[in-house]
Order: sequence, then C-alpha cells, then structure tokens
Amino acid sequence: MFIDTHCHINTMIKKEFDVPLPYNFESLAKTVLHQAAAQRVTQIINVGTSLIESINCVILAKTFPNVWATIGTHPNDLSDSWKNDIIAYKKMLQTTDKDTIVGIGEIGLDYHYPEFNKQRQYDAFRSQIELALEFDLAIVIHTRDAHDETLRVLEEYKQNSIRGIIHCFSETADFAKTAQELGFLLGIGGPLTYPKNQFLRDIFTSVPLTSIVLETDAPFLPPQYMRGKPNSPSQIAFIAQYLADLRKISVDEVAQVTTDNAHKLFRIEKVVE
Repeated sequence: MFIDTHCHINTMIKKEFDVPLPYNFESLAKTVLHQAAAQRVTQIINVGTSLIESINCVILAKTFPNVWATIGTHPNDLSDSWKNDIIAYKKMLQTTDKDTIVGIGEIGLDYHYPEFNKQRQYDAFRSQIELALEFDLAIVIHTRDAHDETLRVLEEYKQNSIRGIIHCFSETADFAKTAQELGFLLGIGGPLTYPKNQFLRDIFTSVPLTSIVLETDAPFLPPQYMRGKPNSPSQIAFIAQYLADLRKISVDEVAQVTTDNAHKLFRIEKVVE
C-alpha cells in the first residue's frame, strides 16, 4: 500500500485555479481515486495552496474516507489580505473534525519570480508555522531559491517540536542533513527521474529511508516517461519502484517504510489491505 503525501485533486478536476469545486466533483474525483487504488495508492494527502483551494481540499477530505486535507497559503498566492486567510484557517481548524485536516501547507518561501514580496512571505510563513504548532499539526514546506532563509526560519522553531515535509525536495545534501536534524522528512516524486537531477538520485540513494516520503504534486511534475502530460496519484507506484531500484531494495520495503513515515508524521491510520 502506498500513500501520496502531496497532490492537488481539486486542481486535477477543475479548469481554473481558485474557484469552487464543480457540481460533479465527486464523480470526477472518484475516477482519480480508482486509478490510484488500482496501483495500490490507497491514501492521499490533498494539499491546499490558497483559502479557496484549502476549502476545496477539506470538502474532498470530508467526502472520501482515505483522503485528508492540509490547509495553507502558498507563498506565490499571498495577497495583501493574507492575514484574513490565517483567521479563516484557524476557524476551520476549530470547527472541522480533527481527522480531516492533518497539516498546514503548502507554506514557505519562493524567491524565484520577480517582484516577490519578501517581508510578506516571511511573515505569512511564520504565522502559518505558529498555527500548525498551536494545533499540533505537520507543515508542508515549499521552498524555491530561498534555501538559507527557509532553514533560518525553521531553526527559530526547533525547540517547539516542529515537524513536516520539505516538499519536492531539490536542495543540497547539506540542506537535507539539516532538515532531517530539524525533524523534517524529504518529499520526492517525478523530479527524481529527470535526467538533469543526478544530484537528487545521489541524495535519495544515501539518506535513510525513514526520512523519505513519496509524493506526486499531481497534476504537476510527472515522471520523465510522461513529461508533458498531467500527473496523477497513481504514479506513486512508479516513483516507488524507481526509488527501490536506485537503492537496490524491494519496492515492498519502500512502500512499507515511506507509508509508515507518512502515517507517523500526519498521525493518520493505516488501511487494512
């Protein structure tokens, strides 16, 4: 059994970002989930990126028993009114079943695109970390072109039992070591298979399997063999086999350990196969 620790089913079944789910969302999502289950991907963490998409994630998690939600505002989706998002998230956490929302994310720092607001990202990042700590939740970190600053922020909270995932890990071995020391798992998916990413293959061959979780970021970042096509949670099985081959271990070991890692992090229960 596998778990996809990071995907966006809400985005997969809509044509636009930041709009409510379509009226037929349940049947559309069922198709995605059935395709995943056929590849033994039986649990999914659906990750929020804005207030609207976080609400969509919660709706999906309430609808399907093996789907859970994280809520949060991505650094590239922060607006002038981002503090209102935090207020809304807190209310959602106070009024939603604890087995539905299992994390805060994806949150972090992204200095890649021009004209980013560094102070806004920094303030929102810290506020959302503190929200996670208040409700004892994992965090899902997005970091791009901001590695030093990301670690510096996380270091501020190292005495607070902070835990989470460095999503779509693409940093250095030194970053990986520091992140693990801070209590974070490393999320890996399709980029592990890209020809240019030998450095990732080196890292994920050597780090402990107990520090790794599998993710797709679907519909984004498909494995190399299907580049240019929408990704899906079913591809977790391919990623797991690829990682197993890299490490020269069985895919069943990859499945068991990475799934256990995710269960412990998000504090969710196993599925009896």
